[in-house]
Amino acid sequence: MNVFERFSRWTDENPAQLDSVIAGIACMLLGPLSMIFNQNAEWMLGSDRLGIWSGVFSVLLIAPLALRRTQPVQSSIMVFSFALIQALIGPPILFPSSIAVFVSVYSVAVYAPRWAAQSVAFAAISFTAIMGFFRSRDTFGNFGSILVALFTVGLLFLTVWALGLMRRARIETVRTLREKNTVLEVERGQQIQLGAAAERARIAREMHDIVAHSLSVMIAQADGGKYAAQTNPEFAATALGTIAETGRAALADMRRLLGVLREDVPDAPTDPRAPQPASGNIESLVQSTRTSGIRVSLVRMGTPRQLPPGAGLTLYRICQESLTNILKHAGPDPTVTVLLAWGKANVRLEVEDDGRGAAAAAGSDGAGMGLMGMKERAALFGGTVKSGPKPGGGFRVELDLPLPEAKSEPATTV
Repeated sequence: MNVFERFSRWTDENPAQLDSVIAGIACMLLGPLSMIFNQNAEWMLGSDRLGIWSGVFSVLLIAPLALRRTQPVQSSIMVFSFALIQALIGPPILFPSSIAVFVSVYSVAVYAPRWAAQSVAFAAISFTAIMGFFRSRDTFGNFGSILVALFTVGLLFLTVWALGLMRRARIETVRTLREKNTVLEVERGQQIQLGAAAERARIAREMHDIVAHSLSVMIAQADGGKYAAQTNPEFAATALGTIAETGRAALADMRRLLGVLREDVPDAPTDPRAPQPASGNIESLVQSTRTSGIRVSLVRMGTPRQLPPGAGLTLYRICQESLTNILKHAGPDPTVTVLLAWGKANVRLEVEDDGRGAAAAAGSDGAGMGLMGMKERAALFGGTVKSGPKPGGGFRVELDLPLPEAKSEPATTV
């Protein structure tokens, strides 16, 4: 910031101090000049040979200008009052200190309330008329010169008043723009906060799906390995391998997600550009669930299509959450069917089991945090999720996700 910018900021923050300094300097300069130019002027008390009265009224006219921005109405009242008194008992114009009247008109037009800014023009014209009256008294009927003087002074007043209104409009425009900028900055900060909150919510959903599914698989494997450790050591070793593999995969996914929140760590071991799971990873998800001892069948219908990353991740996570709920609530030895049907305008996912999940879900009315997360994910892409117990026992989750219209009719495979 250079010297001029610092001075401009100081003047904006300290208008009273600046006006006081300027008014004091003007009094020291214009007071003596008024005494010099108005020597031997005729006053009501007689001839002012040394210009003392002119110097006094010069100070009285200029001093109120120290309040021209902080108290413009009071300042203008004092200036006009002293100018009127000076016109009554002395010369009509006190040169050069009478310029204070024009400065007062300008200040009221710029800084005073609107009613005062509009009234000051009438006050200036009235003051001009009063000056003309006293001038005609001294010139004994020389109306031509009086009219010229009145027209000139009145035109100067109106010009100064118009310039003040223009300055006022500019100040209000700048103030409005600053307020808009402030509002925009606040809104931008709010948008950033909302975006961060949305990102944290997304990470929380991802973490819920990863942790819940992985821990469910690991718990199921650990329980099975514990019982098989004495009778079937080979199965126990397989269970331990599945636990380790599932834990490593979950840890990698968690590091990738938490890396979004720790971008300042230079030696992060994960690659933030690693792809998120998509619909093509459902088969590996089913296979990992199958290794936990649950009978899971995957049925594919229609021709798979390339999905946007967000839609593919939604399809994968809803399938993952459904399988996780089966691991937690379906009971021992359930049979699970995962149906993935690709249509012309939508993709449909059904995950159902024949376990005791219906009884477990009845206690919570099927409205757990997992099911709520499924509905929120599907709603982001215009899809719907239906879940509930099956009539013959078990539980079913159905996802209907709209897709762009395909160019050709898909073939059907099983």
